[in-house]
Amino acid sequence: MAMMTGFRKRLGAWVGGFEAALGNRRLKGFRPARAHVNALLAAAGPEMNARARWLVRNNGYASNAVESWAANAVGDGIKPSARIAQPRHKLRIQELFLDWTDEADAEGLTDFYGLQRRVAREVFITGEAFLRFRPRRPTDGLRVPLQLQMMPTEMLPTEMNRPADIDGHVIRQGIEFDRIGRRVAYHFYRRHPSDPTEPGLKGEKVRVPASDVIHVLDPVEAGQLRGVSRFAPAIVKLLMLDQYDDAELDRKKVAALYAMFVTNALGEDEAPLMPEEGDDLEVVPGSIVNLLPGQDVTVASPADSGATYEPFQFRTLMQVAASLGLPYAYLTGDVARGNFSNSRLSLMEFRRRVSSWQHSVMVYQMRLPVWQRWMDVAVLSGALPLPSYERRRADYQACAWLPTKWDWVDPLKDTNAELAQISAGLKSRTQAVSERGYDAEVLDREIAAERARERELGLDFRQPGSPAQGPSGSSGPSSGERRLSQDDDAQDDDPDEREDRE
Repeated sequence: MAMMTGFRKRLGAWVGGFEAALGNRRLKGFRPARAHVNALLAAAGPEMNARARWLVRNNGYASNAVESWAANAVGDGIKPSARIAQPRHKLRIQELFLDWTDEADAEGLTDFYGLQRRVAREVFITGEAFLRFRPRRPTDGLRVPLQLQMMPTEMLPTEMNRPADIDGHVIRQGIEFDRIGRRVAYHFYRRHPSDPTEPGLKGEKVRVPASDVIHVLDPVEAGQLRGVSRFAPAIVKLLMLDQYDDAELDRKKVAALYAMFVTNALGEDEAPLMPEEGDDLEVVPGSIVNLLPGQDVTVASPADSGATYEPFQFRTLMQVAASLGLPYAYLTGDVARGNFSNSRLSLMEFRRRVSSWQHSVMVYQMRLPVWQRWMDVAVLSGALPLPSYERRRADYQACAWLPTKWDWVDPLKDTNAELAQISAGLKSRTQAVSERGYDAEVLDREIAAERARERELGLDFRQPGSPAQGPSGSSGPSSGERRLSQDDDAQDDDPDEREDRE
């Protein structure tokens, strides 16, 4: 078999095959594992996640990388904008959801948008995050009797692989699948397996239906069950660079010490300064240390790193930044390397990646299930009366998602460019407002209300000659306000509502 394998390789080289698959001198020791990513994660996932968490706790670059990712991927939160045609229903839904966001966290530590930030951090560190729906009783006093509980990755055991209690079901890495491969349940630990501060329940597991679990991960291979840490390709370099920096700092510290060593002649009264038994002689800056006659001190003089230190560190951090998918400045906080054009190009590429992750991972896996479950519970509990909800459920749940707008270095130029696009018909005002993370209809209503309040108080904060003032500067409602009012009257008279009333 070995002879046939070698023959095939030589034959491939002779006919012009792929050098990447040959066993020549340069690739002789390159034998990557052929195991599927699930097998690799089962073997190495817990250790890799533990190392990633250690780096985030102890390494400044790793900690900054996580915070930069969360700030850009979530920011103030990815907010919903209901796409219901009836303004009255839309306003009711938006207001109730905004009130509920303050009560969403089962631990009571943050709001719903804070949970999004925690999920973004956890996915970056361990490759996945888990949220569990927690129904509440009406007596709990919540606006909508529903909360979310976040659980760390370690709560779902990767080593749990066996047939399930239900015939035909199988458990793979803590996830239960049915006969056709659908996720039907998650088998969580009742407590964190490495948290001794919580007494009891050690090792006990609970089966949670998949409909009550949100599993957020960004799979890199087909069939992948669990997440891969973003730190996977950067852990070794970050650790080695951290150790190198510590050694260089300690070397600089020793080299900067200024001390005098004096050897006394025999018979002098001054006794030598000797350390206590078992202790090392400590040298501090400016100290004068007396030695015994005949004793001498030799200090190691390692070669100075000189001008090679900073370029080496820069190149290593560039590799780490590429491994983490972050711009160099976002990883290190160093904004001095690069001009405006280069910085803008790197930010544009980074923001394309973030935008893709927001919509394909964050919105689809977390925001959409939460929005659908929240609206179902709100209607069933009576907190949100919507006529014909069961028949029109898909229409009521239609929603657009508005991430936080990214700011550029020169916002005035970008605003003028955006205004030019709107004037040329290349972009709608609704699209421009949505890109800023706001709902255009809600914004229009706020503007109309402000204009009405200004007229009532005799104020006008618009620039002279603004088209919003109207051709005559009359104090009556503007055409836009009249149109909004007419649209409200027309859309509120919904045929389904009339049918329900009849």
